[in-house]
Amino acid sequence: MMEEALLLSLKLSVLTTLILLVISMALGYVLSFVSFPGKGLLEALVLLPIVLPPTVLGFYIIYALSRESPLGEFIEALTGRSLLFSFEGILLASVIYSLPFGVFPVRDAFQSVHRRYIEIAHVFGYSAVETFFRVVLPLSWGGILTSCALVFAHTMGEFGVILMVGGNIPGETQTLSIYIYDEVQALNYEEAHRASLTLLLVSLISLSVVFFLRRRWTGR
Repeated sequence: MMEEALLLSLKLSVLTTLILLVISMALGYVLSFVSFPGKGLLEALVLLPIVLPPTVLGFYIIYALSRESPLGEFIEALTGRSLLFSFEGILLASVIYSLPFGVFPVRDAFQSVHRRYIEIAHVFGYSAVETFFRVVLPLSWGGILTSCALVFAHTMGEFGVILMVGGNIPGETQTLSIYIYDEVQALNYEEAHRASLTLLLVSLISLSVVFFLRRRWTGR
C-alpha cells in the first residue's frame, strides 16, 4: 500500500536526519576548527557518496554487512541476524549516502562565524565547549537547518542504495520511491502518478517549512 510505503519513507527520513544532525555537528566542528594531518582525506571521504554511483556504494555496504566481512560477522554475532534486507540496514545505508548533504552545510556555517567572536569569548573566559554552545551554535542555525532540509529531502527520494541494501520488502524496506518503481513496472501509471505526486508534495512542504523557519530565526 502507498500509505505504508509513505510512512516508512517518513520514518527513514526523520531518523536519518536526527542521526546525521549529531554526526554533522561533530564532523563539522572537526573540519572547521581542528587541524590535523589527513584532513583533506577526511573531507574527500565525506564527499565520496556524492560522486560514487549508488550501485558502487550499495555494493560495498552490502559487502560490509555480509558474513564475508569482519564487521558483518561481528554484527551478526552481536544481534543474531544480518542487517541486510532490514530497516536497520537501509537506515545505515541512508546515513552513509546522505552524509555529505548533512556535513558540508554545517561545516560551512561553522566556518562563517567570525573568528573575532570566538576570540572575544575566550577573552571572557569561555571554555571551548562553552564557546561552541554559546557563540558558534547560535550563529550557525541557518546552516544547520539547511543541512536538515537537504538530508530529509534527499532521503525521501533515495532509491538505488536502498533497493540494493534492503531489497523490496513491503512494510520493512519498501520506501515510496521503490513503490513508485514497482507501480511503473506493473504499468499501473495512475497509482504511480498518485504516489509520485505525494512524494513531490511531501518533499516540497518539508523544504518550505524548514526554509521558512530558517528565515524566521536568522533573518536570511
